[in-house]
This record gives sequence, structure tokens and C-alpha cells, in this order.
Amino acid sequence: MNKNNRPGNEAMEEGLSESLEIGRVNRLEIYKRSEFGLFLRAADGGEVLLPNAYVTPEMEVGSPVEVFLYHDSEDRPVATTQRPTAMRDEYGLFTVVDYRSYGAFVDWGLPKDLFVPLSQQKEYFRIGEKKLLRVCRDERTGRLYATQKLGKHFVREMKGLKAGQPVELLILARTPLGYKAIVENRYEGMLFSGDTFETLEVGDRRRGYITKVRPDHKLDLSLRPPGRDAKRAEAAEKILRSLEEAGGRLTMGYKSSPDAIRKRFGLSRKLYKEALTRLREEGRITLDAEGMSLR
Repeated sequence: MNKNNRPGNEAMEEGLSESLEIGRVNRLEIYKRSEFGLFLRAADGGEVLLPNAYVTPEMEVGSPVEVFLYHDSEDRPVATTQRPTAMRDEYGLFTVVDYRSYGAFVDWGLPKDLFVPLSQQKEYFRIGEKKLLRVCRDERTGRLYATQKLGKHFVREMKGLKAGQPVELLILARTPLGYKAIVENRYEGMLFSGDTFETLEVGDRRRGYITKVRPDHKLDLSLRPPGRDAKRAEAAEKILRSLEEAGGRLTMGYKSSPDAIRKRFGLSRKLYKEALTRLREEGRITLDAEGMSLR
């Protein structure tokens, strides 16, 4: 591409991605139309195609769009408005859909399945099984792949972490002590059985709390927040799980009867209302005259 055609300061002020980043969401400018779709470009002039399957009538030349970048079946960089199960440097639970002598393929929510090289497997992969993996980028080829060998990717530097800090957890494995968890997509931790109030499965995501930063570069965790807020947090998680099971919508709110609240959530009306307020203030649910919804 001619350097004279690259976006200038105006594009940078709009917050466009400085360059194309495979495996991540990029904010790119719609540059031009073609019979195959829309060509998008980054602030440094790098271009990528958004195929017609993802083009909507609202997309206009000159406007920005947020897309995920990966390689298509012909190993060409391509954009999509879809989001995968996990992005580059993230962890997720994937279903095995194919197995070959040189590796396996897992479904990650995009048209082209994600490759797991044989060298990145710790055990035999069977079609239909679910595996917790990390999405990585090959520095030599630029292509994305998944690995089951997670240990070397955990961050050992614990500076800034402290007891009582809320964190996002991904359940990694069950052990006799409780559950191993990936913390904030960066750290390794242990969630002890006595600090949980439910049965968890590998791949479950939960909000948790650091109880101890250990000298062996691992974290002790709990689903129960410290102090008097513990009951409200536990009640809030019960409401969220019930919403998820109901498809994200429940016809219940502040005015629901004590019997209905107790039957649905096993909570007192006072604790239920406090939990609703907590979830609304955190932006995790919305409330209207007809009920509540997940955000």
C-alpha cells in the first residue's frame, strides 16, 4: 500500500489500532468496498478483509469497526465480527472436533477450527471431549494455536496483588483440596473446598477473592468475600446463576413476594433486595417494571 494513503492523525484520534493484531479485537477503519467484502485498515496502513458474511448495512466507508483477526482456511489474515471462545493469551474450554496424527482441532466459535499441535498436548484428545486450553501465537509464522501446557504461561510476579482483592476465576481442575483456578488470565491459584458454596466444573467462570499471596508465586482464593459483605455477595451469585439458567431474564424484582424469593433463591427478602442493589450498581443486571435481565 502507498504510504501516502495511510491514515493520519485524524485516524489516530479516533482510537484506531496502531497495527493489525492477530488473535485480538482491533478497531479499524473501513477503507474501501470490494466484491468480496470490506477492506479495513489500521493506523499504520495495514489492511485486512472483512468478508461479506459479516458486513451490515450500517457499515460505511470511513467509519470505524471492531473486529477479531485470525487466519482463514488458506492462512490469510481475515477479520470477523464474531468473537471466539477465548482470544490470544486467554484461556477457555474448547470441544475437540477432529484428531489427526499431527494434532487436534477444537471448536472455538469461528468458521476455521483452532489447531492444537501434538507437541502441545499433555494427554490423548478424543473427539467430543472438552479441554481447557490457552490460545497462543506462533512468533515465527504469526498463526494462532492452542496449548494444554499451561504452567509456563502463568505469571510469577505478584506485585500489586493483596488479600481481599476481587478477581475473575476460571476453574482449571478439581483436586482433593478443592479447585485449581486461573486468576485474571494470568496467575495460578487454589480455591479451597471450605471457601466455596457450590459444586464447580472445569471451565466454570466465577468472581472470587484473594485470601493470601503465597511465596511460591501462587494465590489462595475464596468465593466468599472478606467481612460482612460475604452474605450479600453469595446471594448475588445465586441470583446470577438463576438468571443464566433462565436464559438471562426473570420476571422478579424488588417487589417480589417473600415466598417467591425463598422458593426461587432460598434467600430472605432483605438479603435478596441487598443483592439486587449490589448487582445493579455493579452493572451486572438491569431492572425494569417487568423483572431483571443480565447485562
